[in-house]
Amino acid sequence: MTALGFLYPGHSAEDDYPRIEQLLGSDVRLDLVHTDIGEDAHRVDALLEMGSAGRLAAGVEKLRMAGAESVVWACTSGSFVYGWEGAHDQVRTLALTAGMPASSTSFAFVHAAREIGAKRVAVGATYPDDVADLFAEFLRAAGIEVVGVRPSGIITAAEVGTWGEAEVFALAREADDVSADALLLPDTALHTAAHIPTLEKELGKPVLTANQVTVWEALRLTDRRVNAPALGALFTREPLVQA
Repeated sequence: MTALGFLYPGHSAEDDYPRIEQLLGSDVRLDLVHTDIGEDAHRVDALLEMGSAGRLAAGVEKLRMAGAESVVWACTSGSFVYGWEGAHDQVRTLALTAGMPASSTSFAFVHAAREIGAKRVAVGATYPDDVADLFAEFLRAAGIEVVGVRPSGIITAAEVGTWGEAEVFALAREADDVSADALLLPDTALHTAAHIPTLEKELGKPVLTANQVTVWEALRLTDRRVNAPALGALFTREPLVQA
């Protein structure tokens, strides 16, 4: 049994995780601890506080007690808002505090895009314009070309968590770009686990979503690879050999 640990901010789309655990269909357990988010706002100052070392450290002991072998800060905006270097500092501090390999959803997107060979991506963001632009900057710092960003202007994760299939598909269609190798939907408050194969079939390309890549990243940190077609192309491809 491989136990994976996640620090999830508040309560929005955490039910994606038991669904993903079931879809993995393997000896993998997903342990999720909710962190105190403070103010629920897609605003830079609130996001910096949400991802602060103290708030993340508060949930680590529960994951250690559960036997987690890796930990991922399951929040995109609460990691990329620190910038490329700051986000590295965030996960280094988390790894030292937890005593296990650590990462965040922002780095999960970078590693997942590289895994599927996506050099150009389109982004469908629930965030306001300024926060969505910070995600694009983060991806560019990783050497990924962003061909388009479609922000939605939603302030709270709570509102994002109410979105259903219709809203998710509408965002994906509006954000997609014919020149993109993949579409990214970067919000762990967005329910996507049930929709990935259908989205990929409709768009004709890989779709990377926040909770999906977060789980994949936790597996990567433990050197596990699971074939799970119900979770999309990311979980069905052989690893690419990087030149």
